[in-house]
Amino acid sequence: MKTIQHWINGSPTTGTGPETAPVFNPATGAEQARVVLGGATAVDAAVQAATAAFETWSETSLTQRAQVMFAFRQLLVEHEEELARIISAEHGKTVDDARGEITRGREVVEFVCGLGDVLKGSFSDQVSRGVDVHNFRQPLGVVAGITPFNFPAMVPLWMHPVAIATGNTFILKPSERDPSAANFVADLYKKAGLPDGVFNVVHGGKDAVDAILTHPSIEAVSFVGSTPIARYVHEQATAHGKRVQALGGAKNHAVVLPDADLDFAANHITAGAYGSAGERCMSLSVAVAVGAAADALVEVLERKAREVKVGPGDAPGVEMGPLVTKAAQERVENAVGAAAGQGATVVVDGRGLKVDGHEEGFFIGPSLLDHVTAEMDAYKEELFGPVLAVVRADTLDEAIDLINANPYGNGTAVFTASGEAARRFQRKVTVGMIGVNVPVPVPMSYYSFGGWKDSLIGDSPIHGPEGIRFYTRPKVVTTRWPQPKQQVNAGFNFPTSN
Repeated sequence: MKTIQHWINGSPTTGTGPETAPVFNPATGAEQARVVLGGATAVDAAVQAATAAFETWSETSLTQRAQVMFAFRQLLVEHEEELARIISAEHGKTVDDARGEITRGREVVEFVCGLGDVLKGSFSDQVSRGVDVHNFRQPLGVVAGITPFNFPAMVPLWMHPVAIATGNTFILKPSERDPSAANFVADLYKKAGLPDGVFNVVHGGKDAVDAILTHPSIEAVSFVGSTPIARYVHEQATAHGKRVQALGGAKNHAVVLPDADLDFAANHITAGAYGSAGERCMSLSVAVAVGAAADALVEVLERKAREVKVGPGDAPGVEMGPLVTKAAQERVENAVGAAAGQGATVVVDGRGLKVDGHEEGFFIGPSLLDHVTAEMDAYKEELFGPVLAVVRADTLDEAIDLINANPYGNGTAVFTASGEAARRFQRKVTVGMIGVNVPVPVPMSYYSFGGWKDSLIGDSPIHGPEGIRFYTRPKVVTTRWPQPKQQVNAGFNFPTSN
């Protein structure tokens, strides 16, 4: 049985550790590896390595850091297929979907390859007689990321390239459900020429998380996961004097107006709802059918849901793989049953699906629920599975009010042919990321990713300009270089620019 170790100071640790956890193949239900679970001792060892590495890495030139990132980016390209299959085998998503997440993560690496431009400061000449002012940004020190199972490559890649390129050293605590991608990426960094100790991986559960949140030498923590845990991370880390990025859960709506191309909308909503088995914080879990669009939309959604090809993620032609664990499978199946009990119409029932040759896999088919109301659990809860709930609204303004009343504000979309309706929608919804005829509006790496309300705890989005600001702090320098023997009188009043 393979044992997945921590990666500290440039290499895997040795020994199995006092505690391990199983890593399953979701398509077969079989245990395929054990992962070492670390706690305070492992975190402290990683912090010591990162602290020592920071002394030299933070003084490395921007050109040298960019060269490492260019080399790392090329290695991600060359090893994309291998990494995608590692992700698929532990997460369950299709290999194609895994390739997609690697690509979106790699875009952040490409963004920081232009480090010299994004870190440029400013200069003001002669703000007072003989006095100039300039500013620049410096790294924080040792920083950490705590990341979820659903994107074992992409979400960490939203964090550590930005942190490392700006001169910090990084400790990653990935999900223990699919941990191998983190170690694979660590090895790519080493091959790219990143010095030992700059990037470290500590595997574990709550003990490792708590050690990160309270360690006095960790300056900042980035987190992506559920809202309750995001709140916990934010509270604990800020109480211990750290900067925090804490991205939480979501309940993303797609509004479909009567003037929309229903086949186009249904195609994209189906992909947005059932892609990656719905295990995305940007999945479309609610379709809001406005007015006369409702019956026709449900009819097309039903047909497309039944056409989704479900199977193991590495099989050709498969569009949706299994859920990540048996517990997740049971939770989603129970949610579909509860929705029916609360009055929703189960148009497509994905429960009880068995895939030939993979009968013990954690599979569930796409489920489509109609006549869902805002009071039902299927609407209120983040199911994190392949369940699409259809809510009916009479007008666009009613749909906007529904979205704004939801506690989450991560992503939303509107499908329409009306520019006026789209503009009204994007201005009125209290959501951080909006798509117009785009189902999953994840912004490009040179913008920042982050929702509103319960989807972002605190005020620090991830990657892009906000990421640069998060992992650095500014200095402002005021200088005067008087001529030799020049007499400059000093005043006792508060200095001004006169």
